[in-house]
Amino acid sequence: MRSLTGLPAPDSATPSPPPQGPFDRVLSLIERAGNALPNPIVLFSGLFALLAVVSSGLALGGVSVTVPGTDTTKQIGGLFTGEGLRWLLENLIPNFATFPPIGAVLVLIMVVGLAERTGLLETVMRATLARVPRAVLPYAVAIVASQAHMMSDVGAIVLPPLAAMVFRSAGRHPVAGLIGGFACVTAGYAAGFTIGSLDALYVGITQQAASVLSAADGLHIHLLINYFFTASSSIVLGLLGGFLIDRVLEPRLTPYEPADGAPEADDLALTPVQRKGLLATALVVGAYLAAVLALWLPPGAPLRGDGGAFVPSPVLNGIVPVLFGAFLLAGLTYGFTVKKLTGTEDVVTAMTDSVKNMSGYIVMMFVAAQVIALFNWSNVGVLLAVKAAALLNSTGVTGFWAIIAFVLMASCLNLVVVSGSALWSLVGPVFIPAFMLMGMSPALSQAAFRIGDSATGALTPMNPYLLLILAMVRQYEPEARLGTLISRLAIFVVPFLAVWLAILGIFYGFDLPLGPGAAIGLK
Repeated sequence: MRSLTGLPAPDSATPSPPPQGPFDRVLSLIERAGNALPNPIVLFSGLFALLAVVSSGLALGGVSVTVPGTDTTKQIGGLFTGEGLRWLLENLIPNFATFPPIGAVLVLIMVVGLAERTGLLETVMRATLARVPRAVLPYAVAIVASQAHMMSDVGAIVLPPLAAMVFRSAGRHPVAGLIGGFACVTAGYAAGFTIGSLDALYVGITQQAASVLSAADGLHIHLLINYFFTASSSIVLGLLGGFLIDRVLEPRLTPYEPADGAPEADDLALTPVQRKGLLATALVVGAYLAAVLALWLPPGAPLRGDGGAFVPSPVLNGIVPVLFGAFLLAGLTYGFTVKKLTGTEDVVTAMTDSVKNMSGYIVMMFVAAQVIALFNWSNVGVLLAVKAAALLNSTGVTGFWAIIAFVLMASCLNLVVVSGSALWSLVGPVFIPAFMLMGMSPALSQAAFRIGDSATGALTPMNPYLLLILAMVRQYEPEARLGTLISRLAIFVVPFLAVWLAILGIFYGFDLPLGPGAAIGLK
């Protein structure tokens, strides 16, 4: 019998599960609550309808809001008014067409998908992990997994089974590699010193949400506003993840004995053709990046900013096109070298298929764009931000304590709203302006959200890849159940959350920039 994922399912005669304990009951409650949530598209549609009614009621009541520290008073606009209906008819399409995440994400998905379909990304991971010493292997897997968001969700599918094969080849427990790799991909998903479509998605929503306040004028919100934070976090979280795999997860597993039908220990060594493709790719991409730096770094270079500044500059403002060029050259070079691509038709097909897989995202972003635009136009977003900031101040929750509260809230919401774009679209328009009113930069709000959006991702039954990983685990442990998998993944959640918050606390306490030109405060 096979599971819905196409992988072997456990025998139907598997004993019934033991009675549920308190932890299992909590997980069951989370699962039921998550299952009760509608599709994100329906969720955003409902939010738009609610916002339309609320904004109209506030507009009819003559409600206005004064932004603290300014003399500006903003009237609440209602959608179900003459002015509101005119606004919607004139801006429905522009709201979507100019929504910042759309273009950046689709542009990067085209070329990242090309690199993935040619086999380049898997080859890079094989080259990274195949010759790692046995004792260092958990740390190498965890560090590589902490960069996996570069591949979008592909990382959660490709890296865990590869980590299991590497562990088995090294004489270690394959389930430790499988579960540990998945846990580090998800719990550290928004970290990394690599850049991908996730960064473009986040910063586009951040840019839109911050624009409701005049304090955003002059702020340079670009793709790298969290780069120093995410790069340093990925190293620390990688070491932490390796320690948890090596010292906590693997010792708790029963000794591994290959069962009938268990995957064979594949030879992970690269073929001569793959090595040739990887070398050619490294040379081409290296030459490309050297050319970009040559046009940016020297005094008087054409890609420097006004007055010869590094920040802001056309390179940072145009980092998406720069990355597009790098991934495009990488995918083309490797694909043609290893004969995965034989002509332009193959290139077009690979890029087209990558965008096809984003159809659900595009529909969701259409509705999300309308919600955020209505938040901004109606000034309800400003009203909520002012009230949220006032509430935090009145309760004494300010400064980094407010950031901690926000991270914990996002971590809880992430258990039931697993789409990072959906969740950031929901909370960003409220909390980015609220924290700006408290003197905190949008870069800090986005960095805090990264933690909450990642740390509990491995634990939630709503993760669409959790059942796939369970099916993979059952290849090695046919008796494994969902509760078993979640209990092993839970090992990573609290340590990742605590350490990642500590890293952000260091940046906050020492007022370190979170990225190029991205300070902790507004001034």
